[in-house]
Amino acid sequence: MKKNSHTGRPRVALLVESSRGYGRGLLLGISKYVREHGPWSISLQEQSLCDEVPDWLEKWKGDGILTRLDNPRMVEVLKRLRVPAVYLRIAPPNLKTPVVMTDNVAAARLAFEHLRERGFRHFAFCGFDGADYSDARRDSFVQCVTRAGLRCHVFESATHLRNASTVRYEREGLKDGRRVAGWIKDLPKPVGLMACNDMRGQQVLDACRAIGAGVPDQVGVVGVDNDEVLCDLSDPPLSSVVPNTERIGFEAAALLEQMMAGKKQPLTPVYVEPKGVAARRSTEALAIEDRQMAAALRFIRERACEGVNVANILKAVALSRSTLERRFARVIGHSPKDEILRVRLNRAKQLLAETNFSLEFIAEKTGIEHAEYLSRIFKKKTGLTPSQFRSQSRVASSADQLARVPEH
Repeated sequence: MKKNSHTGRPRVALLVESSRGYGRGLLLGISKYVREHGPWSISLQEQSLCDEVPDWLEKWKGDGILTRLDNPRMVEVLKRLRVPAVYLRIAPPNLKTPVVMTDNVAAARLAFEHLRERGFRHFAFCGFDGADYSDARRDSFVQCVTRAGLRCHVFESATHLRNASTVRYEREGLKDGRRVAGWIKDLPKPVGLMACNDMRGQQVLDACRAIGAGVPDQVGVVGVDNDEVLCDLSDPPLSSVVPNTERIGFEAAALLEQMMAGKKQPLTPVYVEPKGVAARRSTEALAIEDRQMAAALRFIRERACEGVNVANILKAVALSRSTLERRFARVIGHSPKDEILRVRLNRAKQLLAETNFSLEFIAEKTGIEHAEYLSRIFKKKTGLTPSQFRSQSRVASSADQLARVPEH
């Protein structure tokens, strides 16, 4: 590995925007890796996603680059510098370089599941047409809705740009405020709506307020990226899919170190699944007209970890088992027993990520009788053992940040 002759450290340039919560999370993950495995000699400057390539990079003498910069000149500069580089977003098509980024398919799935769990039967997506991340999330969300046998309404921008920057797509899209409001007004209600990111989600909430559409009773809205300042300033506060940005930054830094040491770069992108959904008031209602079903779901979410079973639910809502099973299949898409297990496993994930509790204690706290059964069913549902999940959750995330992702 090349190193700075004066410091003995590899020289790394960080071209990651600090203007958005997503980019700041990446930088935290990179800094964690450097603290644990460095030190590196780092070149970094304050910038936005689509800023110009900094002048100093043209003649920079370094060993590796981590970048999210959305600028066509970045491709030319990387080819000229001929140093290992890792992209932290979708890479330009004419540049063969490793990518570590959020799993947009998983983000869309989490948004859909979050909305469907709240009883929505109509779905919609509002994004920035042409922005690569938005199009990927749109296609995956539509696929989730379609697989459930339902229809997804998709907002179409008035302006159709080609080969524009991410910021340009977003800037033009935000001019669609009145069209967004008119589109929402015509949607069937109640509707669960996924916005491509929190910026678009905030605009959707503004549009709902302008036309008098109640949130979340008529329109439940979930964004992506969990930019906490933006989400909390929205009216009402915006629910959002939480990307594991620190883990992305950490893994990208680890990959770059391997490449600087001469190891081969991976041929396929590395996708990191989001942590979950941070539920806020924009989706807090149960959009279910069937009051008994709503009561059953509320009972499960409040008491699943107390060891309740389907018989307890039947006593609470006074329905026959066959009727309850049939209504759950129609509204939620799975059985009451599966819903109890889902809530318990979500709680187990939270405890694994946030605490050092033993598996036996976690099983007790989630209403599961034996730790062995928890371990077996956890592996079956997630593909990971509880210890593997705990380890991955802590690669680049502190427990207090995970605690802000509530169970749902």
